[in-house]
Amino acid sequence: MTKAEKVDFAIKTLQELYPTIPVPLEHKDPYTLLIAVLLSAQSTDVRVNLITPLLFEKADNPFDMIKLSVAEIREIIKPVGLSPMKSKGIYGLSKILIEKYGGEVPKDIALLEELPSVGHKTASVVVSQAFGIPAFPVDTHIHRLMYRWGFSNGKNVTQTEKDAKRLFSKELWNDLHLQIIWYGRQYSPARGWDLEKDIITKTIGRKKVLDEYFKNKKTRK
Repeated sequence: MTKAEKVDFAIKTLQELYPTIPVPLEHKDPYTLLIAVLLSAQSTDVRVNLITPLLFEKADNPFDMIKLSVAEIREIIKPVGLSPMKSKGIYGLSKILIEKYGGEVPKDIALLEELPSVGHKTASVVVSQAFGIPAFPVDTHIHRLMYRWGFSNGKNVTQTEKDAKRLFSKELWNDLHLQIIWYGRQYSPARGWDLEKDIITKTIGRKKVLDEYFKNKKTRK
């Protein structure tokens, strides 16, 4: 298979598996999505989805959020981890949204990245999922699969994002990044990986990755 054929095969398989794509983090508007994505750093979406209703019950907009103290925010979000940094970030960005943007979340990645505790990946998720602007946020699943499929060299997430944007047409980015995340979780995890269930890697996977998989399988027997 040529590289283009492999890319087409991956896209076609993902579209068949995920014709409708659930958004992993529960939210109701750009602000609640921004907070949920910020909270998801080094945590799981499941855990975040348990905590955000408790936080949003008290404050689901920047105006109410700054009525809480950093300590109060921290107490609520403690279970998701990194709460000292995240609580300061949530309070700080809420204040800036009010002062600079009238309480609205900006649609520009560069402006979002200026907010406290908001990195490139968080900003990309927000513009993509809240505003429908093409972006390709790369998480650990995408980084892993782009390498397994031979679509990127796996050096770092910045390179993986560049490779993804080069390989996939822009109108597919917003769907594809979510489809790959779900596929990675369900069929191609980092641990407990069963190649038989992972049709994409089994069909187009990097030779080195497949060789390593079978070598490890033999060792485990």
